[in-house]
Amino acid sequence: MEWTEVNIFTSAEGIELLCAKLLDIGVKGFVIKDSEDFKEFLDNKNGQWDYIDDDLMGLADCETCVTVYLPDNDQGADMLVSIKAMLNEMKAADTEKLYGRLEAELSNIREEDWANNWKQYFKPFKVGERLAVKPSWEEYSDDSRVILEIDPASSFGTGQHHTTRLCLELLEKSLKKGDTVLDMGCGSGILSIAAMLLGADHAVAVDIDENAAATARENAEKNNIPETSYKTYFGNILTDEQLADAIDGSYDIITANIVADVLIAMKEHFARYLKVGGTLIISGIIEERMDEVLSAVESVGFTKKEVSVKEGWAAAEFIK
Repeated sequence: MEWTEVNIFTSAEGIELLCAKLLDIGVKGFVIKDSEDFKEFLDNKNGQWDYIDDDLMGLADCETCVTVYLPDNDQGADMLVSIKAMLNEMKAADTEKLYGRLEAELSNIREEDWANNWKQYFKPFKVGERLAVKPSWEEYSDDSRVILEIDPASSFGTGQHHTTRLCLELLEKSLKKGDTVLDMGCGSGILSIAAMLLGADHAVAVDIDENAAATARENAEKNNIPETSYKTYFGNILTDEQLADAIDGSYDIITANIVADVLIAMKEHFARYLKVGGTLIISGIIEERMDEVLSAVESVGFTKKEVSVKEGWAAAEFIK
């Protein structure tokens, strides 16, 4: 398998938080290059080193960086976009600029090439009992299934990742004709668009990334969903009260395929926006943090109905 090196630039203060969020995304290992650590080593070395290579001496002035390696396939592409969305969230929250520039750069490959290379892995596929997902560049027909056409562009969400599939399967079983849906952290819009195609009456899709919200709107149009029935917003509802009020309502279903820390932070918003008796579907949770997230959601008045786990990822359905 081929791998792509991704260098994420931060600060010494940002390393611990960044690594925790990378683990939530599914990145299992990283290389940390921190100038502060090397300066400490130089200050405290006790004479046991006769020679230090000039290349190593350069670390004293390097920009702090966390390096990860992503597989050159659809999973790696999804993880890259998820990393970028996570970095946008960190930037928005870092009002004191403690965590450095929080930028990701690919090594030895142009980002435009990466953006196109992964398309070879995105083929039509079936999900659950009623859905089939296809990209616009592939031909596919199946009279027995509802076909969802999706182009993720720069936004996470082809449907192939376990977190998205688990959400789609739970959504298909839970959704009733005429339901209203709120998709929090919508990415490409795949969950809310699937809901509309399966019979929802109205959907609202929200993402912290402006490009994601725009992509969701474009994908809704591809699937012939009218603008009057599908609204998109971008911003951070945890810090933007105006946005939080704009999407306020009483929804039958809320979907949120994000990461553990954000799901925990949003638990009060789930309770705020969902009808009594409504369904909450969450995913993006690594199995190691599943109990922590489920307990947090239950603490604000939700009852766990179903939990699905596949290859280290978990999704859960709750009733309010």
